[in-house]
Amino acid sequence: MSDTDTMTRASVAADTQHVDVLVVGAGISGLSAAWHLKHNLPGTSFAVLEREGSYGGTWLTHKFPGIRSDSDLYTFGFHFKPWVGPPIATAAEIQAYLGEMIDENDLGPNLHYGHSIETASWSSETATWTLVARIASGETRTFTANFLWMCQGYYRHRQGFMPDWPGMDRFKGPILHTEEWDETTDYAGKRVILIGSGATAATVIPEMAKTAAHVTMVQRSPTYFFPASNANETADMLRQLAIDESWIHEIVRRKVNFDQDVTVRRCAEEPDVVAAELIGGVQALLPEGFDMKHFTPNYRPWRQRLAFVPDGDLFTAIREGKAGAVTGEIETFTETGLLMKDGTTVDGDIIVAATGFNLCVLGDIQFSIDGEPLDFSKTVTYRGMMFTGVPNMVWVFGYLRASWTLRADMISHFVSRLLAHMQAKGATAVVPKLRPEDHNMPLSSWIDTDDFNANYILRGQGQLPQRGNKREWQHSQDYWRERDEFPVIDLDGAEFSYSYNRARAIAAE
Repeated sequence: MSDTDTMTRASVAADTQHVDVLVVGAGISGLSAAWHLKHNLPGTSFAVLEREGSYGGTWLTHKFPGIRSDSDLYTFGFHFKPWVGPPIATAAEIQAYLGEMIDENDLGPNLHYGHSIETASWSSETATWTLVARIASGETRTFTANFLWMCQGYYRHRQGFMPDWPGMDRFKGPILHTEEWDETTDYAGKRVILIGSGATAATVIPEMAKTAAHVTMVQRSPTYFFPASNANETADMLRQLAIDESWIHEIVRRKVNFDQDVTVRRCAEEPDVVAAELIGGVQALLPEGFDMKHFTPNYRPWRQRLAFVPDGDLFTAIREGKAGAVTGEIETFTETGLLMKDGTTVDGDIIVAATGFNLCVLGDIQFSIDGEPLDFSKTVTYRGMMFTGVPNMVWVFGYLRASWTLRADMISHFVSRLLAHMQAKGATAVVPKLRPEDHNMPLSSWIDTDDFNANYILRGQGQLPQRGNKREWQHSQDYWRERDEFPVIDLDGAEFSYSYNRARAIAAE
């Protein structure tokens, strides 16, 4: 090697931080990745880059009233850290849990906050990813890594989906979106119109109703709700028997997963029966004679996410006259509220849009491979976590009908095994590829909208990879099958193509 080459490499090394694995995002998925890297692959260097000023993702950025989980923490929490609080937890409780996990595992030095990644480029010549991140000062920092682990989530934080309704400029009061909530907003004694339904509405309404004059939920169509006590009888019983918390966590986690699987299968096999049960459970908590059209959806259960209502607090607010519901389409905003298409009006002092979010597939980062822009919609997904033609990268997208963390942890186990396998065989790159028997298979949208048709998925389908008609080339919603399939994936199967880069091996010496 010449003196010039040595000087060039020294200069690059001074300006660029290199790690074996670069994790993007310090939310639930990114922290799971960090834990597995530290415990399953000791000696592996890694860094976690986070855009925000701290860890937590959703639980850091969401500030709207009452923010809480809509998955139980026995499954939404990590398998390796017992959850000891109520199943449905506040954002503050979840942040405290995550903070404890970071401290207990000394992950702090690996977390780099305030890094907004702008570009990610793969070089086949060096078999590395190069990421450029902008920090608060406006300067950029460059990171290189052998492997890229995308854990940044799936929507744009701080920018919600806001429909363009007619007449919005006419309304005299403030219009806010839950994703962009201003914590200084004073709604005490005010009439609040909340547009939307689902988990966010079910969270915000009972909290605002505590001090607002009244909250009216205006929805285009109803959502299925599941009201139940915010307690877990199995966990409470086991604690009375002085069972170790780690045992309680695992037992309850398995039971919750089992119960959820039964519910999902019943929704597919006997949807009318399940719908009647869910609607009946809601009706029992509402005033006698309440018009159930407001809580009778026009789709089968679990085609959209089933919203859990802890202790039925949403329906308590309605029963006590602090909240109400209007179902129909908005004709226009007015100076004092809304005019519906059926001619009725809804008056209010504040309008809050709980209308969902904008899908953000890979953090709005500009990706390229060997200088060519990467269009993920042209790729085919491998089990919802890798992409054909994209080397050394895994993407975390969790379950839509079960806790996100279940799949994040499962992918973490897979990546740990994959990285160890690559090291053992001396491979510097791996890329999924269609096998000969896959080349003529039909391709379709990333998710079957007959099975799950959430609006944010429908709006963002064009950003997502394609899927095939074989399980290897689909993002499955079946935790029970994936739980058994992932640990036995043949890493030397024909769907994995490995390469061995001599240049990187020399650079590492």
